[in-house]
Amino acid sequence: MFWVKSGADKRRATAREEIQRLFQFSGLIHADETITPTMTISDLDFDYFKQFFEKRYGDSLMDASLPLDSIIANMNLGKNGMLNLAGALLFGGNPSIKYPEFTVKAGSFPGTSLTSQTYLDSRDITGKIGDIYQQTISFILSNIKHIQEDMGVNSLGNPEIPRIVLEELVANALVHRDYLLSSPIKVFVFSNRVEIISPGSLPNRLTVENIKAGNSNARNPVLASFANHILPYRGYGSGIMRALEAYPDIEFTDDKQGNKFVATIWRK
Repeated sequence: MFWVKSGADKRRATAREEIQRLFQFSGLIHADETITPTMTISDLDFDYFKQFFEKRYGDSLMDASLPLDSIIANMNLGKNGMLNLAGALLFGGNPSIKYPEFTVKAGSFPGTSLTSQTYLDSRDITGKIGDIYQQTISFILSNIKHIQEDMGVNSLGNPEIPRIVLEELVANALVHRDYLLSSPIKVFVFSNRVEIISPGSLPNRLTVENIKAGNSNARNPVLASFANHILPYRGYGSGIMRALEAYPDIEFTDDKQGNKFVATIWRK
Protein backbone atom coordinates (compact mmCIF):
# COMPACT_ATOMS: atom_id res chain seq x y z
CA MET A 1 0.00 0.00 0.00
CA PHE A 2 1.36 3.42 -0.96
CA TRP A 3 1.08 6.30 1.45
CA VAL A 4 0.12 9.55 -0.26
CA LYS A 5 0.75 12.82 1.51
CA SER A 6 -2.37 14.78 2.32
CA GLY A 7 -2.62 18.52 1.78
CA ALA A 8 -1.99 19.02 5.50
CA ASP A 9 1.12 16.81 5.39
CA LYS A 10 2.50 18.77 2.44
CA ARG A 11 1.83 22.08 4.20
CA ARG A 12 3.62 20.86 7.34
CA ALA A 13 6.60 19.67 5.26
CA THR A 14 6.74 23.03 3.47
CA ALA A 15 6.56 24.84 6.82
CA ARG A 16 9.41 22.72 8.21
CA GLU A 17 11.56 23.47 5.16
CA GLU A 18 10.84 27.19 5.51
CA ILE A 19 11.75 27.13 9.22
CA GLN A 20 14.98 25.27 8.37
CA ARG A 21 15.84 27.87 5.73
CA LEU A 22 15.21 30.69 8.21
CA PHE A 23 17.54 29.04 10.72
CA GLN A 24 20.10 28.51 7.96
CA PHE A 25 19.82 32.16 6.94
CA SER A 26 20.42 33.25 10.53
CA GLY A 27 23.43 30.96 10.85
CA LEU A 28 21.79 28.81 13.55
CA ILE A 29 21.67 25.68 11.40
CA HIS A 30 23.76 24.28 8.57
CA ALA A 31 22.37 21.46 6.46
CA ASP A 32 25.72 19.67 6.26
CA GLU A 33 25.87 19.37 10.06
CA THR A 34 22.49 17.68 10.44
CA ILE A 35 22.65 14.05 11.58
CA THR A 36 21.49 11.58 8.95
CA PRO A 37 18.76 9.24 10.18
CA THR A 38 19.99 6.20 8.24
CA MET A 39 23.79 6.33 7.86
CA THR A 40 26.14 5.23 10.62
CA ILE A 41 29.92 4.94 10.78
CA SER A 42 29.48 1.39 9.46
CA ASP A 43 28.42 3.02 6.16
CA LEU A 44 31.83 4.68 5.76
CA ASP A 45 34.05 3.75 2.86
CA PHE A 46 36.63 2.79 5.47
CA ASP A 47 39.61 2.43 3.14
CA TYR A 48 38.88 5.81 1.54
CA PHE A 49 38.45 7.48 4.96
CA LYS A 50 41.61 5.82 6.29
CA GLN A 51 43.62 7.07 3.32
CA PHE A 52 42.23 10.60 3.75
CA PHE A 53 42.87 10.63 7.52
CA GLU A 54 46.46 9.49 7.22
CA LYS A 55 47.23 11.93 4.40
CA ARG A 56 45.50 14.83 6.15
CA TYR A 57 46.82 14.33 9.68
CA GLY A 58 49.99 12.30 9.13
CA ASP A 59 48.95 9.66 11.67
CA SER A 60 47.88 6.07 11.23
CA LEU A 61 44.16 5.62 11.81
CA MET A 62 44.77 2.09 13.05
CA ASP A 63 47.14 3.38 15.76
CA ALA A 64 44.82 6.16 16.93
CA SER A 65 44.14 6.18 20.66
CA LEU A 66 40.47 7.10 20.20
CA PRO A 67 37.72 4.83 18.87
CA LEU A 68 36.41 5.55 15.38
CA ASP A 69 33.13 7.09 16.55
CA SER A 70 35.05 9.59 18.71
CA ILE A 71 37.34 10.47 15.77
CA ILE A 72 34.29 11.07 13.58
CA ALA A 73 32.74 13.29 16.26
CA ASN A 74 35.98 15.25 16.75
CA MET A 75 36.17 15.85 13.01
CA ASN A 76 32.57 17.15 13.10
CA LEU A 77 31.44 14.43 10.70
CA GLY A 78 28.88 12.82 13.00
CA LYS A 79 27.79 12.10 16.54
CA ASN A 80 27.03 9.04 18.66
CA GLY A 81 27.96 6.68 15.87
CA MET A 82 25.77 8.42 13.29
CA LEU A 83 27.13 10.36 10.33
CA ASN A 84 26.03 13.89 9.61
CA LEU A 85 25.28 14.89 6.03
CA ALA A 86 28.83 16.12 5.41
CA GLY A 87 30.29 12.85 6.69
CA ALA A 88 27.89 10.83 4.55
CA LEU A 89 28.52 12.79 1.35
CA LEU A 90 32.29 13.02 1.78
CA PHE A 91 33.10 9.54 3.07
CA GLY A 92 30.02 7.32 2.75
CA GLY A 93 30.39 4.07 0.82
CA ASN A 94 27.55 4.97 -1.53
CA PRO A 95 25.59 7.97 -0.19
CA SER A 96 23.56 8.24 -3.39
CA ILE A 97 21.52 5.17 -2.38
CA LYS A 98 20.19 7.01 0.68
CA TYR A 99 20.37 10.49 -0.87
CA PRO A 100 19.60 10.22 -4.60
CA GLU A 101 18.65 13.91 -4.64
CA PHE A 102 22.24 14.97 -3.85
CA THR A 103 23.67 13.86 -7.19
CA VAL A 104 24.26 15.40 -10.61
CA LYS A 105 21.91 15.01 -13.57
CA ALA A 106 23.90 15.66 -16.73
CA GLY A 107 22.81 15.91 -20.33
CA SER A 108 24.26 16.99 -23.67
CA PHE A 109 21.96 18.28 -26.43
CA PRO A 110 22.53 19.05 -30.13
CA GLY A 111 20.70 22.38 -30.05
CA THR A 112 20.23 25.29 -27.66
CA SER A 113 17.12 24.13 -25.76
CA LEU A 114 15.98 21.40 -23.40
CA THR A 115 12.94 20.94 -25.65
CA SER A 116 15.10 19.10 -28.18
CA GLN A 117 13.64 15.70 -29.09
CA THR A 118 17.06 14.06 -28.96
CA TYR A 119 20.14 14.14 -26.76
CA LEU A 120 23.78 13.34 -27.43
CA ASP A 121 24.68 12.04 -23.98
CA SER A 122 22.94 11.61 -20.64
CA ARG A 123 24.22 10.50 -17.27
CA ASP A 124 23.13 10.23 -13.63
CA ILE A 125 26.32 10.92 -11.69
CA THR A 126 26.41 9.37 -8.22
CA GLY A 127 28.79 8.48 -5.41
CA LYS A 128 30.86 10.42 -2.91
CA ILE A 129 31.45 14.10 -3.58
CA GLY A 130 34.96 13.37 -4.84
CA ASP A 131 33.60 10.80 -7.30
CA ILE A 132 30.78 13.08 -8.45
CA TYR A 133 33.25 15.90 -9.03
CA GLN A 134 35.58 13.81 -11.20
CA GLN A 135 32.76 12.25 -13.22
CA THR A 136 31.06 15.62 -13.81
CA ILE A 137 34.28 17.17 -15.13
CA SER A 138 34.77 14.12 -17.34
CA PHE A 139 31.21 14.39 -18.70
CA ILE A 140 31.60 18.04 -19.69
CA LEU A 141 35.04 17.52 -21.23
CA SER A 142 33.78 14.60 -23.31
CA ASN A 143 30.93 16.71 -24.69
CA ILE A 144 32.77 19.89 -25.69
CA LYS A 145 35.30 20.49 -28.44
CA HIS A 146 39.05 20.10 -28.11
CA ILE A 147 41.24 22.40 -30.13
CA GLN A 148 44.51 21.08 -31.53
CA GLU A 149 46.06 24.47 -32.44
CA ASP A 150 49.81 24.01 -33.01
CA MET A 151 50.10 20.72 -31.12
CA GLY A 152 51.11 17.47 -32.78
CA VAL A 153 48.71 15.31 -34.73
CA ASN A 154 48.53 12.77 -31.90
CA SER A 155 47.67 15.40 -29.29
CA LEU A 156 44.23 15.35 -27.66
CA GLY A 157 44.13 19.15 -27.88
CA ASN A 158 42.98 21.70 -25.32
CA PRO A 159 39.32 21.93 -24.31
CA GLU A 160 37.51 24.94 -25.76
CA ILE A 161 36.61 25.93 -22.17
CA PRO A 162 39.72 25.86 -19.94
CA ARG A 163 39.66 23.00 -17.47
CA ILE A 164 40.25 25.36 -14.54
CA VAL A 165 36.89 27.03 -15.29
CA LEU A 166 35.03 23.72 -15.10
CA GLU A 167 36.92 22.70 -11.95
CA GLU A 168 36.11 25.92 -10.12
CA LEU A 169 32.42 26.02 -11.07
CA VAL A 170 31.70 22.34 -10.46
CA ALA A 171 33.50 22.41 -7.08
CA ASN A 172 31.57 25.54 -6.08
CA ALA A 173 28.28 23.89 -7.03
CA LEU A 174 29.01 20.81 -4.92
CA VAL A 175 30.24 22.74 -1.88
CA HIS A 176 27.81 25.66 -1.87
CA ARG A 177 24.51 24.22 -3.10
CA ASP A 178 21.55 24.27 -0.69
CA TYR A 179 21.35 20.80 0.83
CA LEU A 180 18.00 21.62 2.44
CA LEU A 181 16.50 21.36 -1.05
CA SER A 182 15.78 17.85 -2.32
CA SER A 183 17.00 18.43 -5.84
CA PRO A 184 20.10 17.39 -7.83
CA ILE A 185 22.62 19.70 -9.45
CA LYS A 186 21.96 19.85 -13.18
CA VAL A 187 24.68 20.13 -15.85
CA PHE A 188 23.60 20.76 -19.42
CA VAL A 189 25.85 21.02 -22.48
CA PHE A 190 24.20 22.82 -25.40
CA SER A 191 25.62 23.75 -28.77
CA ASN A 192 26.24 27.34 -27.62
CA ARG A 193 26.73 27.06 -23.85
CA VAL A 194 27.27 24.92 -20.76
CA GLU A 195 24.93 25.42 -17.79
CA ILE A 196 25.65 24.39 -14.20
CA ILE A 197 22.48 24.77 -12.13
CA SER A 198 22.74 24.60 -8.34
CA PRO A 199 19.74 24.21 -6.01
CA GLY A 200 19.35 27.32 -3.88
CA SER A 201 19.90 30.98 -4.62
CA LEU A 202 22.86 32.86 -3.15
CA PRO A 203 22.75 32.88 0.68
CA ASN A 204 22.87 35.67 3.22
CA ARG A 205 22.42 38.72 0.98
CA LEU A 206 25.23 37.78 -1.38
CA THR A 207 24.82 39.10 -4.90
CA VAL A 208 26.34 38.14 -8.24
CA GLU A 209 28.49 41.26 -8.13
CA ASN A 210 29.66 40.30 -4.62
CA ILE A 211 30.90 36.87 -5.65
CA LYS A 212 32.54 38.22 -8.80
CA ALA A 213 34.50 40.55 -6.50
CA GLY A 214 35.63 37.65 -4.28
CA ASN A 215 33.04 37.73 -1.48
CA SER A 216 31.79 34.42 -0.13
CA ASN A 217 29.64 32.95 2.64
CA ALA A 218 29.99 29.31 3.64
CA ARG A 219 26.51 27.79 3.49
CA ASN A 220 28.02 24.38 4.31
CA PRO A 221 31.01 25.05 6.58
CA VAL A 222 31.91 21.41 7.31
CA LEU A 223 31.91 20.49 3.63
CA ALA A 224 33.95 23.59 2.87
CA SER A 225 36.52 22.75 5.54
CA PHE A 226 37.21 19.33 4.00
CA ALA A 227 36.71 20.24 0.34
CA ASN A 228 40.15 21.78 -0.09
CA HIS A 229 41.68 18.38 0.73
CA ILE A 230 39.47 16.48 -1.75
CA LEU A 231 38.59 18.97 -4.51
CA PRO A 232 40.53 21.82 -6.15
CA TYR A 233 38.72 24.15 -3.76
CA ARG A 234 40.56 26.67 -1.63
CA GLY A 235 37.73 28.38 0.25
CA TYR A 236 39.17 31.86 -0.27
CA GLY A 237 36.21 33.15 -2.27
CA SER A 238 38.50 33.48 -5.28
CA GLY A 239 37.19 30.60 -7.40
CA ILE A 240 34.73 32.72 -9.39
CA MET A 241 37.44 35.32 -9.98
CA ARG A 242 39.86 32.66 -11.26
CA ALA A 243 37.22 31.25 -13.59
CA LEU A 244 36.43 34.69 -15.03
CA GLU A 245 40.09 35.52 -15.44
CA ALA A 246 40.66 32.32 -17.42
CA TYR A 247 37.47 32.66 -19.48
CA PRO A 248 35.44 35.90 -19.25
CA ASP A 249 32.42 34.58 -21.21
CA ILE A 250 30.57 33.38 -18.11
CA GLU A 251 27.25 34.70 -16.82
CA PHE A 252 25.81 34.10 -13.36
CA THR A 253 22.10 34.22 -12.56
CA ASP A 254 20.83 34.31 -8.98
CA ASP A 255 17.23 33.15 -9.44
CA LYS A 256 15.51 33.94 -6.14
CA GLN A 257 12.06 32.99 -7.38
CA GLY A 258 13.21 29.68 -8.85
CA ASN A 259 15.51 29.11 -5.84
CA LYS A 260 18.52 28.24 -7.96
CA PHE A 261 21.88 29.63 -9.03
CA VAL A 262 22.96 29.23 -12.66
CA ALA A 263 26.46 29.52 -14.11
CA THR A 264 26.31 29.83 -17.91
CA ILE A 265 29.55 29.33 -19.83
CA TRP A 266 29.19 30.56 -23.38
CA ARG A 267 30.90 28.45 -26.01
CA LYS A 268 32.78 30.19 -28.81
